Amino acid sequence: MASLVPRTPYTDDELRKLYPAGLELQLVQILMRHGERTPVSARFQNAGLPAFWPYCSSVRHFQSAILNGSADRPVDTLEWRRRLETFGDNDAPVLARGPNHEVDGVCDMGSLTDLGRQSTYALGLRLRQLYIDRLRFLPPSLTSTNTLYLRATPVPRALESLQQAFSALYPPSARVAAPDGRFPAPAIVTRTPADETLYPNDGNCRRFAALSRAFAQRAADRWNDTPDMAYLAGLYGRWMPAGTAVAVDSRPRLSGIMDTVNSTLAHGPDTRLPREFYDARAREIMERIGVEEWFAGYKESREYRMLGIGGLLGDVVGRMVGSVEEGTPRGDERVRLGLSGCHDTTLAGVLMSLGAYDTDAWPPFTSHIAIEMFRAARALPPPTEKTGWWGSLFGSGASAGTGIRRKPTTELTPGEKGALDGYYVRMRYNDEPVTIPACRIPGNHLEGDESFCTLAAFKTVVDKFTPTNWREQCRMNRGQPVVPAEPEWAGH
Repeated sequence: MASLVPRTPYTDDELRKLYPAGLELQLVQILMRHGERTPVSARFQNAGLPAFWPYCSSVRHFQSAILNGSADRPVDTLEWRRRLETFGDNDAPVLARGPNHEVDGVCDMGSLTDLGRQSTYALGLRLRQLYIDRLRFLPPSLTSTNTLYLRATPVPRALESLQQAFSALYPPSARVAAPDGRFPAPAIVTRTPADETLYPNDGNCRRFAALSRAFAQRAADRWNDTPDMAYLAGLYGRWMPAGTAVAVDSRPRLSGIMDTVNSTLAHGPDTRLPREFYDARAREIMERIGVEEWFAGYKESREYRMLGIGGLLGDVVGRMVGSVEEGTPRGDERVRLGLSGCHDTTLAGVLMSLGAYDTDAWPPFTSHIAIEMFRAARALPPPTEKTGWWGSLFGSGASAGTGIRRKPTTELTPGEKGALDGYYVRMRYNDEPVTIPACRIPGNHLEGDESFCTLAAFKTVVDKFTPTNWREQCRMNRGQPVVPAEPEWAGH
């Protein structure tokens, strides 16, 4: 599937079942894939597909901050237009042009398009409708952004998608100005590529790169000489480079063909491939093989889970446990919503690592996972004056790294385990609840609904593949087998 078709809003009966009266929603963390984009590289120009697409008109004009040295007004803005340049004949520089010779609004490779901006804005509207209008979990207006945790990967389309969703969740009319007349700018957290765990970071984790190559090669060995691949070759073979057969590990790779097919299918007629590229059976085959190539490692290998997505899920659990440890802070400044702009590999990696990816379909553009923490209705604990909610997210001063956020469940004292009692975690993927295998065990879920995992059980599953020193573990086990002799199944 290329673009997500959102389900209809929950009915009142569905909402009552999804959010039982006996549970209080405490914290929501949303991982969202970016919206529709251009292909990450130009492919199939021999089939008439333009290399450059004219779908970025919404960002043809930019503003940049300029330091001018003036004492009265040291910061100014420069408005400018972006145009792309490429190689022409004999490597002469020429302006990149769209299919109708457009030079403005032309997208770079892998850019969020106007459609992608619209779909991620629409996601923000759906989040507002659910968490503000219907559940009244979030306030309708913001006077401070300290109640939000916003994060994005270093990839521009992820950051821009996050900005779109936030702007719909809290439009300008819902941002209340401070006494000085200005609304405080929200903080968006980013990391350097070397530290990034919001996507599977094979570029900065050598061991994970070796693991991913091994599982990709296994997929190639399994699928290249099969009737399904022959079917794809019959459709796409004529468009491949001379001497190149359609294969998992061809150039372009099968996943690259799928990327171009999905990107073109999401956009207009000026950037379409020949009809055979959109054959329904062929697209199903490509997605099924692509899911195995890219994501089977999470399902079968603990080390794959640990290095690929364990750091992120460790952070997700740490924020939930940290909020339990900190209790209810004084005032209204507790963080209620985390929103992270990320990628298809993030979402599938998370779900597969938890044993909850029960599909062969690739995550569509603008897919999202909502990880919701609840507490059983009871008297609230007394206010705390510890590090506060931002401290519970990141750690603060001498308290950083203390507590039970990253402490394995097996090492918790009875009192520490007891602190997690009465808390539940539920995940929804594109608004549909998913269930983790370990949470089906009696005692590990809310009575009557296996999708509500106890926080202790959820933490126990994640603890098993949370890295203790991701950088060091990325350099370990060189030369060791990469595919386990026996599958180490996820979700247990």
